[in-house]
Amino acid sequence: MTPSDVINAPARRMPAGLIYIGSFAYAGWLLWLGIENRLGPNPVEALEHALGEAALYLLIAGLAVTPLRRIFGVNLLKFRRAIGLSCFFFVTLHLLTWAVLDIQALDRVWADIVKRPYITVGMVGFVVMVPLAATSNHWSVRRMGGAWRKLHRLTYLAAILGGVHYLMLVKGWQIRPMVFLAIIVGLLLLRLWKPSRRART
Repeated sequence: MTPSDVINAPARRMPAGLIYIGSFAYAGWLLWLGIENRLGPNPVEALEHALGEAALYLLIAGLAVTPLRRIFGVNLLKFRRAIGLSCFFFVTLHLLTWAVLDIQALDRVWADIVKRPYITVGMVGFVVMVPLAATSNHWSVRRMGGAWRKLHRLTYLAAILGGVHYLMLVKGWQIRPMVFLAIIVGLLLLRLWKPSRRART
């Protein structure tokens, strides 16, 4: 048994729905911590950042699916849709937390989008993800044909925008957002590299 088989065997038996269950459970846990005032002195900001980081982790996980299959033979394709939709779920909660709990006024929300570059970048990333989430279903794949694959290449743009948004959000040059962005760029570059058949076997 190869190392990839050790992962592929249980992955085939694991339902993709567990990704959704885990995402809802984690989001609920974060909201409960906020309600119980257990997120520190600034619970809204802590909740906002935790939701955003969860989205980034899932974004990276989704980008890693194809390189893992091509390079190491680890097949997690069945989970990619659930990972992508869960990522959009956390991005949406991140946005709502900022707009509803933090800003609390529609005119101020628009003003921040226009005046703050990191929010502009984040909002563009969210807008890019909307059609991706809306077409992440079997009906859209059948209906759109080859156009579906072209549309979902926007995932790469959304990934870059998410990493840049996080990098611009923090003050100064901090290691953590730089690592996130470096991983995103690295995974995108790995998609360009196709190992030979001999290397895969």
